[in-house]
Amino acid sequence: MKRIHYSWVILFIAFFSIITAGIIRSSSGVFIVPFETAFGWDRSTISFAFAISLLLYGISGPFMAALIEVLGLKKMMILAMATLLGGILLTFFMEKPWQLVLIWGIIIGLGSGLFLTVLSPYIANQWFEKKRGLALGILTASTATGQLILLPLLAVMVESHSWKWAMGLILILIVIMLAIILLFMKNSPQEVGLLPYGQEEALAKKKIEQKKNPITIAFQTLFEAVKVKEFWLLAGSFFICGLSTSGLIGTHFISYCIGFGFTAVTAASMLSLMGVFDLIGTTLSGWLSDRFDNRWLLFWYYSLRGASLMFLPFALSDGSYLFLIIFSVFYGLDWIATVPPTINISRQIFGMEKSVVVYGWIFAAHQLGSAVAAGGAGLIYKVFNSYSWAFALAGMFCILASLFVIVIKKQRLVVTDEAGKAC
Repeated sequence: MKRIHYSWVILFIAFFSIITAGIIRSSSGVFIVPFETAFGWDRSTISFAFAISLLLYGISGPFMAALIEVLGLKKMMILAMATLLGGILLTFFMEKPWQLVLIWGIIIGLGSGLFLTVLSPYIANQWFEKKRGLALGILTASTATGQLILLPLLAVMVESHSWKWAMGLILILIVIMLAIILLFMKNSPQEVGLLPYGQEEALAKKKIEQKKNPITIAFQTLFEAVKVKEFWLLAGSFFICGLSTSGLIGTHFISYCIGFGFTAVTAASMLSLMGVFDLIGTTLSGWLSDRFDNRWLLFWYYSLRGASLMFLPFALSDGSYLFLIIFSVFYGLDWIATVPPTINISRQIFGMEKSVVVYGWIFAAHQLGSAVAAGGAGLIYKVFNSYSWAFALAGMFCILASLFVIVIKKQRLVVTDEAGKAC
């Protein structure tokens, strides 16, 4: 019997680590109303804390990528998961709005940064030579797959008992994942005497960046990237990607559904359904990104997502469960299907060595969009007592993003010399 390559074990560990961090991030939608009820805080205040988290974990991405080069992958995963553990523990003791901002905005924002930004491309690049697109699709799908089972369960626990019970379940998951990382995670294929999956002979590796300051690495890469037009097009489209996914749907979808008479459990179940189809859609997107023009994949992903978001207000106002299910399936297929093509284009343009840090900066734009949507939708609700304008505007922005990606030049490769200048 052929032995399983250890790259698939690493993929398994990363997959469930990302799921754990993803459920913490996506659970914010479940906790908005309970926090309002338990503490008497204004919804815009709670949304602000979650917006800080979205922004901070995105901005931290390029620095996390650089820190991996300095500290190693395993140590970074342990530190990040331990930070999440500390944040969830502190949640049980918070009493003031500023504590929510500190715990969920800063601590949990930083703790989730590694898992939800650069871990997927790093694992795919370092552990896979063949089936890299498939591996990337599986890993990026895991960001939303936590919703597959856990969001409805969390919503039931909140309704039946209290938000603290749901937080306790999250705490248990973190402890389990921390133990698995400690026992089985490895820094590189070489550490277990292997080559990346599908690589037949060892390649000489440069160690130029290993001992540099991670802040220097992150900003030096950014200064090179901003000179390239395609960086701005990818960052702009990813800003809109974040605005139309985790910032809006992930934070406000449950509250939006409750406003139309749907229960929190029903809304969470729809998010769960999105998680099912996200797993299918994003894994398929990874497979497609190895075979088709990634620009056209992104064009269709953004266009179809925009159409679905503009359909949602009509689906909810009709009060139809069928329309809500149709939206959840259609939107779920496209939730983060944009990630594999975006990472592939980044790698084609900036090369293997720099692409993870560059993608970290592109993802920072994604999270800036998420933060704008999380905070902005809360303000729109406060002014209009409705989220409808927020969802309609997000749909329009997605159409704009489809135009950004289609003007990227096909497989333009930017090669940098030792001085860091584009050739």
